[in-house]
Amino acid sequence: MNTAQSLPVARAVGASSAQTEQQGTAEVLKVSTRSRPSAVAGAIAGVIRENGTAEVQSIGAGATNQAIKAVAIARSYLNEEGIEIVCVPSFIDVAIDEEERTAIRLLIERR
Repeated sequence: MNTAQSLPVARAVGASSAQTEQQGTAEVLKVSTRSRPSAVAGAIAGVIRENGTAEVQSIGAGATNQAIKAVAIARSYLNEEGIEIVCVPSFIDVAIDEEERTAIRLLIERR
């Protein structure tokens, strides 16, 4: 089994630099307050086309706002291709600088 195919890549989306890490079973897109919703939407749509599932993580109201807008935009991108998606929100604890933080996790899947 190819490790690159079995483990997801976490990356900052819409930022000037992308960071990657291995985590969970879906590709993880990390959204910040400065992320451009259209850029995040393009990343979500690409991951959905490729894997059928994407995970978006955000911490704080501003980042969560950008993430939700991105899901709505990605939905319209994918609808044009006949792909319908659903979004399941939840909380997740993440470690940032050795400190535990609560993030919003948006699991996006094909319907």
